Amino acid sequence: MTCTYEYINNWLKANLTPERYEHSLGTAECARELAERFGVDKEKAYFTGLIHDCAKCLPSRETEDIIKNHLKLEDGELCSPKTHHAPVGAYVAKKEFGIDDEEILSAIRRHTIGKVNMTTFEKIIFLADKLENRTRPCEICEPIRKALDCGLDAALLLCYKNTIKSLVDRELRICTATIDIYNSLLK
Repeated sequence: MTCTYEYINNWLKANLTPERYEHSLGTAECARELAERFGVDKEKAYFTGLIHDCAKCLPSRETEDIIKNHLKLEDGELCSPKTHHAPVGAYVAKKEFGIDDEEILSAIRRHTIGKVNMTTFEKIIFLADKLENRTRPCEICEPIRKALDCGLDAALLLCYKNTIKSLVDRELRICTATIDIYNSLLK
């Protein structure tokens, strides 16, 4: 990493809405708690949670330019513009902050859609994004938090189940990666 924590924190405050920054703080806190519980580096998890949405508030034109000129996205990542900030966020973390830790970059990239066979670290960042208690509604998070008693995969399965139901209810497209991940978690 070539930037200081202070630089990154100030960059986030300048480039995220106040609510998105609050969400990022909540994700960082939740990631630290999950990392401690499931035996991964808690400070690395905190840092990744803090920066996971670094590209969330970029103008759509800038996001599209980064995708077109710098990234090769998988089909599932192209499914919805709402998820484009994840791979673009990994790009921003690398280019803007000088982060070269592949585990951090992959967790940022995978925090919206995920992937089959996510690492423990990727699962923690994915779940922290959904479970943080600063901006996420308690009634949605609490069943997933309870599922954590049975492990990360049980909580992930419930997240994907809720996502699929929500997408069906809203008559939105479900990317095949989401179905593949759900099916892999059922095994």
